[in-house]
Amino acid sequence: MGVAGSTGPVMDRDEVDRALARLGAEHEAIETSLLALQDHAGRRLLEGAELTGLTRERWTAAEASITLLWAYFDAYADALRSAREIRSRRHWSSREDLVALTELLRGQSVTVPGSATATANVPARVGGGRLSEQFTLAELVERMNELYATSLDMVVAADAVWSALPARIDLLAAELQRTRQLAHSVGVRPGEHPAGDDLERITHTLASLREQVVSDPLAYWVPAQGRSSAPGGGRPDTSTYDREARALEDVRREIDAVLTVRQDAEARLVRLRDVLSRADRTLAEARSARGEVLAKIAATEVPVVSGPPTVLQEQLALAAEYRRHAQWHRLSPLLESLERKAEDELLRARESLTAVTAPLAVRAELRGRLDAYKAKVARHGLAEDPFLIERYDAARRMLWSAPCDLRVAEQAVLRYQRAVAELLGTVVPGQGGAGRATGAEGPGA
Repeated sequence: MGVAGSTGPVMDRDEVDRALARLGAEHEAIETSLLALQDHAGRRLLEGAELTGLTRERWTAAEASITLLWAYFDAYADALRSAREIRSRRHWSSREDLVALTELLRGQSVTVPGSATATANVPARVGGGRLSEQFTLAELVERMNELYATSLDMVVAADAVWSALPARIDLLAAELQRTRQLAHSVGVRPGEHPAGDDLERITHTLASLREQVVSDPLAYWVPAQGRSSAPGGGRPDTSTYDREARALEDVRREIDAVLTVRQDAEARLVRLRDVLSRADRTLAEARSARGEVLAKIAATEVPVVSGPPTVLQEQLALAAEYRRHAQWHRLSPLLESLERKAEDELLRARESLTAVTAPLAVRAELRGRLDAYKAKVARHGLAEDPFLIERYDAARRMLWSAPCDLRVAEQAVLRYQRAVAELLGTVVPGQGGAGRATGAEGPGA
């Protein structure tokens, strides 16, 4: 170890050789990295692209940083070359050589001229804004590493976005074009169908997205959370693309529904006509039954039967018109609505018929009950009983007369049932405690 100088103790020969070996390895590594950056596909794309926004701002700074990087590297290579020349003068370096080498290897011996072109767009922390800068070789390596990391990070991020998004957008745009053609064939057009409006919006959004991605890729880059040591730490922002892809899928499903309507429209129209026809026939039957009830049943409130709604027939005619003119996008929702309404109308007609014929059903039930008890009387050998014959004839006259008073007739049937129960010792159903028996027996007992 020699006498200390401005850079510390003078290095001996072994220290110089180790330092030169380390610096030589660093020189090779830096040169390899700079050449890789120079040949990076992302950098070449950035050089030839018409950039806008954030990407243009950062690429301007990155270009200046790369220019400065090469200036630093040239200065570093010159200093290393000078040190090697001094060391190669003699096998055993003189003290003067060792002092010069120590100053060169450890001192601020590297001067880098800072031209306005090279440093104008470099961040202030890096460029310094001075006409020239002085570094030690170690400081110069650290400064080159900083510039390289920031430049490579920017290049890798832009390249990642360009690799991820434009191709996917183009594929989606091709699918969009096929969907537009299919939509047009079934009448799904802008201004006429919501799906047509969606296709128009997706088309404009994708065109705008592609233009923005190509000119300003860094606007669609999401940096990794925290500090990442890897260049380009983060991911492309595909949220807009993903949203439009989902929207296009929704449109495709809507068009598939319209296509399904086109395929089975005639069958569905036939079914609709059949359902509405059955509803009309049921209402006609209910109106006829109402007249019969009014003629045959007395003292009964019979509900009014309304006619078939003309609006459903009008909508059915409109649906047939849509089919003839291949307006499938309009036919689809109309058929769905008509199918629900037609089923509701058939149900209403059936309920109306049931309500109108209820008195006739009650009369039929009373007639059946009366005959069942008469058969029971005959089985027990009481068919000739004059009291039972009298009660039976009275109930029968009321049930088979027109108009029939159901309330009076029901009481007559009940009196006949009670008379039978008293003779047979049974209980009339629904008349607990009548007669002498404790069990409940029907006509078949």
